[in-house]
Amino acid sequence: MRPDGGDIVKSMHANPTQAPVRHGAMRAQNLGLVLGEVARGGPLTRAALAELTGLTKTTVSRLVADLLDAGLVSEAPAVPGGERGRPGVEVSLSGDRVAALGLEVNVAYLAACVVDLTRRVRVRKVIHRDNRAERPEDVLAALRALGDDACAAASGLLVAGTVLAVPGPVGKGRVHNAPNLGWRDVDVAALFGRPVTVENEANMAALGELEYGGAPSDFLYVSGETGVGAGLVSGGALFRGVTGVAGELGHVSVASDGPPCRCGATGCLEVHAGRDALPSQDALASGDPSALDACRRAGRALGVALSSAVNLLDPGTIVLGGVYAPLFPWLAPAVEEVLAERLASLRPELPALTASTTGPDAAVLGAAGQVLQRVIAEPAAYARSTA
Repeated sequence: MRPDGGDIVKSMHANPTQAPVRHGAMRAQNLGLVLGEVARGGPLTRAALAELTGLTKTTVSRLVADLLDAGLVSEAPAVPGGERGRPGVEVSLSGDRVAALGLEVNVAYLAACVVDLTRRVRVRKVIHRDNRAERPEDVLAALRALGDDACAAASGLLVAGTVLAVPGPVGKGRVHNAPNLGWRDVDVAALFGRPVTVENEANMAALGELEYGGAPSDFLYVSGETGVGAGLVSGGALFRGVTGVAGELGHVSVASDGPPCRCGATGCLEVHAGRDALPSQDALASGDPSALDACRRAGRALGVALSSAVNLLDPGTIVLGGVYAPLFPWLAPAVEEVLAERLASLRPELPALTASTTGPDAAVLGAAGQVLQRVIAEPAAYARSTA
C-alpha cells in the first residue's frame, strides 16, 4: 500500500520488466477504477468497492475521501451489511459539481444541453433556424453563444468539457462533407474558437440512445433528419470504422436511376426517405391518402438500405430515431415488409425494429455523455490527494 492510495489491483497484464508506475499515476488510475465501479454499480459501500477493485479497504477509504472532496461522489445514510456487522455508508455519483456540455448543429436547429455526472439533464436550449444559408463561422458563433447561455443557466456546476455533434463525416475536428449544410472540409474545431471535440451526429445519437433510451448493447441506430445517418453500437461500444466515418447510410443507393443527391450521386436513400421526402405527422394521422402513400414509399426505400446494412452488420435491433421516431407507426410496416422480402430466406430471424425513446435530444445527450465518460475514467484532475 502507498500513502497516496497506490496499491493498485493486480493486473493480468503486469510485466515485471516494465518500469514502476509513479505514485501519482497509480493514484490517478485507482481513482478512475473506484469511480468507474461507482458509476457502473453504485451506490456501493467502501467494503464492496474494495472487493470489486481488489484494493485494500484503507486505500479505498482514502480514494473515496478524495472523490468526496472533489464533489464527484456523495454518501448516503448507513445501511446494514458493513464491516463486522456495522452499518456501511453507501457511495454514489454526485451531480452537484461536475457537468458536461453537449452541442448539436443540424440543418433546422441548434441545440445545447448541460448534463451532470449522474446524467441528469440540468439545462436544455434549442434555437430553430435554417442553417443551410449561413456561413459555418456564423453558425458556430451562434452555437457557441447558445452553449454559453446553457452553461450560465447551470450555475454552480463546473463544465468539464464540450462535445459538438454535426451531420456529416468527421475526422480530427474537421467535417469532410456535410452536403445538407453546404459544408465541405470545414475545420469546425478551429472555427468554434474554444476547446471542443467534434463528432458525427448519428454516432452521438446512438450513444444517447444507449445511455438514456434503454437500447440493448448491440444495435443499429438510424437518424432520420434532412439527411440520414447511422450509428452502430456493438458490445456497448460505438463502431467508428478505420477512418471514423462509418455509418453514412443516407448515401447508400436505393435506386440507381433515382434523382440526384446533394452529395453528387444519384438515388441516395436520403433523397427518398429524408425529411424532405416525408409527409407531416398531422397529415398521416388524418389519413390523407397522398401522405400515406409517400410514407409507404419512403419506408420501402429505407427497408432496401437497411436490408443491405443487416446483411453486412448483423444487428439484433434497429432503432429508428430523429423524424423517423414520431412517424414510426406509419413507416415501420413498409420497412418490415421489405426486410422480410429481402432477408427472411437468408436469416433465422429478422432484427427487431423499434422507435427511439430519446426524441430530438439523442445527439446532445450522447455528446455530453462522452465528456462524462472521460471524467469518470480520469477523475484525478478534479480530486486532490488527501495524503
